[in-house]
Amino acid sequence: QVQLVESGGGLMQAGGSLRLSCVASGITVSGYVMGWFRQAPGKEREFVAGISRSDSLTSYSDSVKGRFTISRDNAENTVYLQMNSLKPEDTAVYYCAAAPNVKAWSPAFEFTYWGQGAQVTVSS
Repeated sequence: QVQLVESGGGLMQAGGSLRLSCVASGITVSGYVMGWFRQAPGKEREFVAGISRSDSLTSYSDSVKGRFTISRDNAENTVYLQMNSLKPEDTAVYYCAAAPNVKAWSPAFEFTYWGQGAQVTVSS
């Protein structure tokens, strides 16, 4: 049984930083494409960041590029999302996702496994 468990969300003032963690069980993150998505109230789930199996490729949405960093710790079987210079528009539920492979980063349907989500709220 595959489980992805996110943690590290919370309430932060604009300009602050948070780090989300995604601990995987049932899969080895080094063998999967890993991604982070987010969904704000009333909006569709959107791609935030992704990292390839070999770590040679990362991808970010334009809205977070230069502020967020995705990384992976294979020994801990964990994927991270470091979020700096947070803005109120970053407020959303953040989801970790995994896929054996993807043809494109952004479509949520490309990803097979999903976590339950972690709330991030950024106040102005």
